[in-house]
Formats: sequence, C-alpha cells, structure tokens
Amino acid sequence: MLRRILVCAGMVLAAYPPAAIPQSASTSRAFLDTYCVTCHNQKAATAGLALDKMDLEKVGEDRAVWEKVVHKLRTRAMPPPGRSRPDAPSYNLLITRLETELDRAAAAKPDPGRTAVHRLNRAEYANAIRDLLAIDIDSESLLPVDEVNHGFDNIGDALSVTPVLMERYMSAARKIGRMAVGQPEIGPFSETYEIPRFLTQDDRMSDDLPFGSRGGIAIRHDFPADAEYTIRVFLQRNSRDYIRGLAEPHQLDFRLDGERIKLLTVGGGPELKGEPGPTFSQAGKIGDRASETYEHGGAEQPLEVRFRAKSGQRLVAVTFLSKNAIAEGVFQPPLTQFQLVQYKGGNPYIDNLVITGPYDVTGVADTPARQKIFVCRPTRTADEEPCAGKILSTLARRAYRRPVTDKDVRTLLRIYEAGRSEGDFEAGVQAALERILAGPEFLFRIERDPAGVPPGTAYRISDLELASRLSFFLWSSIPDDQLLDLAESGKLKDPAIFEQQVRRMLGHPRSRSLVTNFASQWLYLRNLGSKTPDPKLFPEFDENLRQAFQQETELFLESTLREDQSVLRLLDANYTFLNERLAHHYGIPDIYGSHFRRVTLRPEFDARRGLLGQGSLLTVTSYANRTSVVLRGKWLLENLLGAPPPPPPPNVPSLEESGTDGKPLPLRQLMENHRKNPGCASCHATIDPLGFALENFDAVGRWRSADAGTPVDSSGVLPDGTQFEGPLGIRNVLLSRPEEFAAVFAERMLVYALGRGTEYYDYPAIRTIVRDAAREEFRWSSLILATARSMPFQMRRSEQ
Repeated sequence: MLRRILVCAGMVLAAYPPAAIPQSASTSRAFLDTYCVTCHNQKAATAGLALDKMDLEKVGEDRAVWEKVVHKLRTRAMPPPGRSRPDAPSYNLLITRLETELDRAAAAKPDPGRTAVHRLNRAEYANAIRDLLAIDIDSESLLPVDEVNHGFDNIGDALSVTPVLMERYMSAARKIGRMAVGQPEIGPFSETYEIPRFLTQDDRMSDDLPFGSRGGIAIRHDFPADAEYTIRVFLQRNSRDYIRGLAEPHQLDFRLDGERIKLLTVGGGPELKGEPGPTFSQAGKIGDRASETYEHGGAEQPLEVRFRAKSGQRLVAVTFLSKNAIAEGVFQPPLTQFQLVQYKGGNPYIDNLVITGPYDVTGVADTPARQKIFVCRPTRTADEEPCAGKILSTLARRAYRRPVTDKDVRTLLRIYEAGRSEGDFEAGVQAALERILAGPEFLFRIERDPAGVPPGTAYRISDLELASRLSFFLWSSIPDDQLLDLAESGKLKDPAIFEQQVRRMLGHPRSRSLVTNFASQWLYLRNLGSKTPDPKLFPEFDENLRQAFQQETELFLESTLREDQSVLRLLDANYTFLNERLAHHYGIPDIYGSHFRRVTLRPEFDARRGLLGQGSLLTVTSYANRTSVVLRGKWLLENLLGAPPPPPPPNVPSLEESGTDGKPLPLRQLMENHRKNPGCASCHATIDPLGFALENFDAVGRWRSADAGTPVDSSGVLPDGTQFEGPLGIRNVLLSRPEEFAAVFAERMLVYALGRGTEYYDYPAIRTIVRDAAREEFRWSSLILATARSMPFQMRRSEQ
C-alpha cells in the first residue's frame, strides 16, 4: 500500500518537470477570473490580495504573492467553503504552472536568506558541554527557558541576550569549570534529588536500576574530589505527615556505579530495648508514642550511608528490593492521586535523597573530563605555560568550531596567568576554561560575510560555517574532530564527502536530538509536562502515565529514524512501544512489567497505529477536563497538513460546557451551538471536521464509544468535499496526499535546520527537497540529506 502511494506521488511530482509549463497564461487567467478575482480584486482586496491586475506572464516578478496563492491552492484553502470550486485536474494544472515559473525565477536569482547571530540555546549548550568535556549538566537548573518562535527554540531572532542571561552563563561556566577540573580544596555541601510526588513506585523505575528492584531513583551525581560522602534518604508521607508503607520490613539498596554499597531495612516497627517493636496497619497504633515517633520520622533516621567515591560523574542508585511474594486478597487497582496523599499503607516510597560531601579528601581522580582537558602535564615550572597553551588551544578549537589564532591563545593565556597567580597550574587552566565557556566565540554562532561580496548577494558559506550548521542541525551540538578536520582542509564542500558525513552523523547516537529537539517540538511533545488532566475526571492519570506517554512517542520516533523508514510511517506504522502501565491504559492485553518493548498492533487496535493513536499527542491537544476539537483540528492543520488557521477574532465567546438545562452535551453538539456565531463559523468549518476525527479518544487518550451518553460521531467532511470517518479515515486522507505531508515535514525541518522562519523565497528549495526525497520513498535520510544539500542551507545572502 505504501509503495503504491509513493509511486503515485512520484508520478505527480515528476509529471511536470521545471522546464515544462503545462498551462498557458490565458488559461490560468480564466481560472483566476472564475474562482478568485471575485474577492481578490483591487476594489475588494480581501486579505490584502488583488489578483485581477497580476501579470501571469511575469510570475517571477511577484514571487511573494504567487507563493501565497500556490499555498492556498495546494492546501485547498481557496476558494473558501461554500463557494464554487474547480476540479482536481484544474487545481493541479494551475499549481504546476505557478510552481514551475517560481522555481525557474528562483534558479535564475537564488535568495538563500540571511540567518541571524545564533546564541546557543540551553539544549545546545548542554550538548556542547557534554561533547567538549564529557560532562552531563542539568541545563534546566543552570539556564532559563528559551523563547520559542516558529515552533522551535533555536530561532536566532528569538534567542535574545540580556545582562541577566549573561550572568547565568557566567555562573554556569564557573560551575562547569569546577566540575571538569575537580575541587580538592572544596568543603562539604549538599545536593538534593527529588522524585515527583505522584510518581507511583511499585515497579522498576529505570534501566539504570537493577532488575528485581522497586521504586527509587537513579541519578548521575558529580563528585568534586576523591573523598567520603553520605547519602541520606527521606521517605514519602501522606497528608497527615505519616510515612507510608511501614507495616512490613523493606530492604533499601544503595548502589554506586552499579555496585552495592549498603543494604538497609526500613519498616516493620521500631526496635525497643533491642526487641522488635509493634507492626503497623493502615489505621493501627494511632496515639501510641513509639509508633507515632516511628511513623513521623523515626523510620527514616537510620537511612544514611557513608561511602568513599572517586571524583567525576557517577551513577548513584537507591531503590527497594522487590518482594517475590504476591499479597493475597482481591486485586487492588493503582491508587489515584487523591487516595495516594491519604493512604498510610502499601509500599514505602522515596521522596528525595540528599548527597553531602566531600569529607576526608585525598585528591582528584583522572576523570573523562580531565582526560579531555589535560592533553599534557608539566613536570617543571618552565613547562607550565607551553603546556597551558597546548591545552587551551586544543579546547578553544573545539569550542569555537574553528582554528584558533595567536590572539585567541594570548587572551586565554592572560586569564590562565591570573588564575595561576592565585593557585596552582590547574587553577589557571580552570580560569581560562571558564572564559572559553562564557565567551562569545563559544556561546554564539556568527557567520560573517566575506570581504568584497556586494550587498544583497548570494554566496556559499565557508566549510567551517557549513560544519557548524550541519552539527547543530543533526546533533544540536558542536562538530566533532572528524567533521572539523574536513572543514579546515576545505574538503567538506565535496558532495561525496559531504553526503558521507551526513550519513555518518545520522548513525551516531547524538542524532537522537532529531527526536528530542526537532520532532518533539514539531509535534508539541514538549508540552506534555505542563498538562494536568483533572484528577476528579481522570483519576487514573498520574506521573507514571505521563512518562509512559512521553517514552512511547520518543521510542517510536527514534525507531523510524534509526531504521530509516519513510516519514509516512509516522502516520500508519503497525507497531508502537508499550509497558504494562500504558498497555493497560490502551486496553491492550498480555503486556507485563515496567520495561518498554516493541509491540505489533493487532487489527482490532488499528486506531492506535501511528502518531494519531498515541496518548501523548492526544493529551497535549486536550483540555484538563475534556477533549478539544479546536486544539486537535488546529494541531492537524499546522503540523500534518501545513494549513494553519488564522488566529481567532477578538471577543469570541467561550464554548458553553452544557446545554441550556445544565445537562452535559456531547462535544459535537456544543460545537454546533458555538458555530452559530457568525464570527466563529468560517474558521471552525475547516478546523472542526479534523478535530472530530479523533473524538473516539478522550482527553487522556483512552478509546471511548460515547460522549455524555451519546454515541461518538467522528465523521467529517473537508472543504474540498472529501469525507472520512474516525482516526482511520483521517489517516487515509493524509496518506492519499503523501507529497503534502512530506512538504510540511520538509518545511518544518528546514526551519529547524536554519534557525529561522521560512520566507517566500524558500519554497522553491522546499519543493526541490520533496522531489529529491520522493525518489527514495520519503525516508528520513533522504529528507535530511536533501535539506542539508539545499541552497538555503549551503548559502547565505550578504547584508543589504
């Protein structure tokens, strides 16, 4: 089926190559006069567009206007619903004529646009630190949230710089410098790691925790020196400040880098005079002084472990050992959020742990970060400055993404000398490293026009600039040594070498940023963390389900990327990734355990195929108390169809939540009442049919057949008359127009790759990307490679 669709798409795209114009100017004029000029003329000028005097013999002279016309025609947004419409062949003939003329004009006078100075956003900053110094940092705690524009947080124009932000970057640089070099002179300090309040801890929580464990947390903690440290565990309490789950003893396992350092017991009662104390039930022993003391904090007093660790980032894990026995009695479903805060029984959960130290420091180990920094080690005082120069030039080359100059090294050596005067050799290196990390050469990607280029002229960017564009596109990080070496030697511009590098980088684990940064923002997946479904209406929703939603979609996206599938598979793949919690939510049987695994969907679960059946996107496009036809329809229009609706007019009344008698009504009926307002009807005629297609999924992605006691009606009709039914129907509509979905994907990817919004002069390049990718069935690699080869990606316009 997919191959037939792709073959048809390729035939459509290839039917009219750029050299051929299948429709005369007079025929095109007749089309416009019949269907468009009634509204879009110099007198009415609807939407500021007048087509009656536009010269169809000179399409290339008004590219901005004609690109807008092409977009409206291709998405069938015009003529508006209710007006007479041409047949499909007439649409296609005019679209092809206009696109051919526009592409020809673009080839004669290319305009690659001009990217702004680009500050590293916090995701790019964290990745760059990881690749430069082998340190994982929590950028969310170090840097503020970046502003989003055009759907992404890497848009140069939106990445503003303020004095407060620069202070945060300087503070981050100081902290990272200490982490990288080590701190043998530092005194003890504490760091707290918390577990979300409503995260149920009745299963293994992470692949970093051992098999046979339950609950707990695994974190990567930076130990500043070889020394002793303590881990103190605090347990979760109910709303009356009782520690939960103390009726029976539970073993608490402390591990460092996978090796057990201590096994303690919690629960089962206090020990009085060496004898086991009373045991506890949910309501028992209230008022007993020993019991009250134990349950109000005495139980967690012994939960502290002292141990010795070497410096560097190490995996710390604290978890309960799972019990093999299954409690007798009737099966109890998971507790709701309301029940959880009241409940006193069940299993104990960890609330947070505190790591304190260092004590009894003995030195600093040769960590991966120190290995990257100290490429030489002086044995004499006379050797210190030459060694420092070698260290700093090596670091600066990678951080600045270019060869370093003598001026660069002299600047850093002056800072090294100031740091050295107040400490030792390593203190001087640390001071200079902090200057690198807070300096503009690292924090900003600046592309400079070559000398002698006339204003407003398109030119090919340098190999070094191309290397940075490519690495931040595919990895959201700095180039590695191989890419940088090729750029310095001038070989990266060679098409064969360039393609080899793109494919190499796609095969690297760092390319996962295409999932976590590009796709996650394109599909609004990042918004999932801010969604809070009403716990009274959806008591089964908890932090575990939220995390399961996120992991399902990320694993699914990554599988299509790693297997180089067609991006059309995002719409209809017959598999997903589930654990027991998520499978139970979807009603899919025979999936057990907390571990995610790839599951082929049986025919009865076809509605779950592809992105449209995943709880993450269905929850993101819903309100806290109900589904939203508008949010879901708008999401489909923007992200899959490339036809975003206009913003709502001012003073639009909100949707009534019930009928005039106060009884709940199905959403379709509420929307019909809402559309009676003339100011709402025009936009909702396009949005609502798409949103209704997903109405069989409730606000947290469960399948339902009724809404407010009425059978769900998930049918709809598009403005061009196409009818569909439910998620399967809208999926088939999208798959029947593969080039449209591929064009949307290509445009969003180009925005992300360039770090700027698209303009009218970018659309010929987008059409070229789609045509090139169609030859390889719209595989991820074909779209990525075509984007990286595109004129806007490889060129730039000089300043006017």
